[in-house]
Amino acid sequence: MVPFSFANQEWRLVAMRALFWPRENALVVADLHLEKASFFAGTGQMLPPYDSRETLERVAQALRMTGARRVYTLGDNFHDANGPQRLEPHARGMLDALTRAVDWVWITGNHDEAHSPAGHGRIDAPGGTEVDELEVGGALLRHQAKPGETRVELSGHYHPRLQIKVRERRIVRPCVVMSQSDSDTATGRMILPAFGSLTAGMDAGDKTIMKAMQPACRIAAKVPVADRLLDFPLWQAERRAGQQVA
Repeated sequence: MVPFSFANQEWRLVAMRALFWPRENALVVADLHLEKASFFAGTGQMLPPYDSRETLERVAQALRMTGARRVYTLGDNFHDANGPQRLEPHARGMLDALTRAVDWVWITGNHDEAHSPAGHGRIDAPGGTEVDELEVGGALLRHQAKPGETRVELSGHYHPRLQIKVRERRIVRPCVVMSQSDSDTATGRMILPAFGSLTAGMDAGDKTIMKAMQPACRIAAKVPVADRLLDFPLWQAERRAGQQVA
């Protein structure tokens, strides 16, 4: 686990992709995309059908490492709203055990609502509590970063990844994207990488992510190396006559 400070609180990055929140004794994960393989199988694109097992085992390992008693998922929990019905017995048993062991809160995302029965719009996941978004311990937990948000915010959706070149070799790593507003260390916003086993990603410096994180004076990607987070600046506001401009 890699410790770091954010919004005047202490946090831990777990297994590069999950967030442990000591003050709330909670694990925060984004974009599980459970049953993605079975969704694509329905379209004729066959993938190994064990993605849900692998993702849920990762969650279980993170819970064992941290001792967290609560889980918050930041949306796109299943790849589509019918995913819970496609869970094979082993994965269903794993999920049932996890949601019984801890206080589990599903925050819904756009994939959870996609392909849902008309007028439904929810995933009916086994176990846990389902909400659209939530405010906990002074932080907003939602699926997608809201442009213009000035409060502390945790989100997912974009699956950020950092691409760097080291000795002519291109390296791609999942990363956290953080923004800072002016000099107020009590504020800030964070986008978590996707936690699911079959999730690709968007370049952390993509203009879509930069726009979603405004207003900000600085946006950076954070990548864990050994016991610390390396900082890779992505965007910095210029100051002219006391004004911020891109």
